[in-house]
Amino acid sequence: MVFKRKIYDKFVDWKRQSNGCSALLVEGARRVGKSTIVEEFAKREYATYVIVDFNRPKEGIVDAIVNHPDNLDGLFNLLMVSYGKVLKPRKSLIVFDEVQKCPQARQLIKYLVADGRYDYMETGSLISIKKNVKDITIPSEEEAIGMFPMDFEEFCWALGDVVSVDFARKAFNTMQPMGAPVHNAVMKRFREYLLVGGMPQAIDAYIKTADFSRVDRIKRMILKLYGDDISKYAGTDAPKVRGIYNQLPGQLSKKEKKYFLSAVNEDARMREYAESFRWLDESRIVNIARNATDPDVALAMSEDFETQKLYSSDTGLLITQTFANRPYTENELYKALMLDKLSVNEGMVAENAVAQAFRANGIELYFYSRPDKGDGMGRMEIDFLVRRENAICPVEVKSGAYQRHASLDKFRHKFGKRLGDAYILYTKDLMVKNDIYHLPLYMAMFL
Repeated sequence: MVFKRKIYDKFVDWKRQSNGCSALLVEGARRVGKSTIVEEFAKREYATYVIVDFNRPKEGIVDAIVNHPDNLDGLFNLLMVSYGKVLKPRKSLIVFDEVQKCPQARQLIKYLVADGRYDYMETGSLISIKKNVKDITIPSEEEAIGMFPMDFEEFCWALGDVVSVDFARKAFNTMQPMGAPVHNAVMKRFREYLLVGGMPQAIDAYIKTADFSRVDRIKRMILKLYGDDISKYAGTDAPKVRGIYNQLPGQLSKKEKKYFLSAVNEDARMREYAESFRWLDESRIVNIARNATDPDVALAMSEDFETQKLYSSDTGLLITQTFANRPYTENELYKALMLDKLSVNEGMVAENAVAQAFRANGIELYFYSRPDKGDGMGRMEIDFLVRRENAICPVEVKSGAYQRHASLDKFRHKFGKRLGDAYILYTKDLMVKNDIYHLPLYMAMFL
């Protein structure tokens, strides 16, 4: 099934604005739906198209690219004959799918764009890993766009629900409560999204079967695929990368969610694991949040490289990873989670969901942490720092019936003149109290 994706409109904008002067690289983790939506775009926006899948390329294609890069006419003729398509100047698209499998094809983009006859798109996973860019020149004619798992609105669209997020957006724009019946209905749908996750294959199975165990089986297959990629592409760092990734649920379940390497190895030091964290970041199977020690507009200027938090790229995958010791997660377990009747760290799930929503909106993840053990008033941690209207806005994530927000109060007192609005994301309806905007978790996508 081809789902409606927001990134499609960005493809249309690229085609119109580029007008053949650049290629578009769509990069993202495995199984987020890159190839599917690119092919849908090719079908709808071009007279003809050719998709070269480098997992299984037609005979002679790789040889033509690698050994005869100057013979573009020969390459185009081979593509037309091999795929049975007529390529029409300025009306056809050539797609290099899984381009990391043939780095020389990515390098050839420079000359293909200069030739000007056709438009070009590339898709890739692990696209920035050293092994996949070794000995090639990255073309300056290449624009890159990140693709993420389906967000909550896309999930609703897939289920035929075109009203829930519209109601939420209207409430956010007016800062008016949703009302208990509507809020409860949207929150139930959001909880459903958290359990299924944003991977298109899992959503498709849920729509067709309404069977959480079937959904869980698919998510386990995706997690195994990620593990296999670590073994295959992380080289000598594979044991470290695997250790970090496997500890992700345990780290997030703690009250203090900063990643502690001692969980992987008691003697581990960040400098020894820096490349492993970088590999995970570039693979896009995690979202990394970094500690900004000075909450100014230029957050990256005060980044503390020794302190970071790791989130799963998809909350549905995180839930499956959390219960990985069960043969297959039973429908009863999922139903208990759905109804909030199972003892699971809801804060872990909620915070991961917010991180996922922010990244899908192009927001780089930063938080503030000051572990001042000698000064209780100086000790504080803010879950996220978001730039809105040229100001830094602190965002706290709460689950259930929280009682207080001491860190947020101290943070606002310390940096108040520099800050924009303060937000708490929680499970209840919209409310404004003490100049703090309390928003339902599903409104994270609007920040």
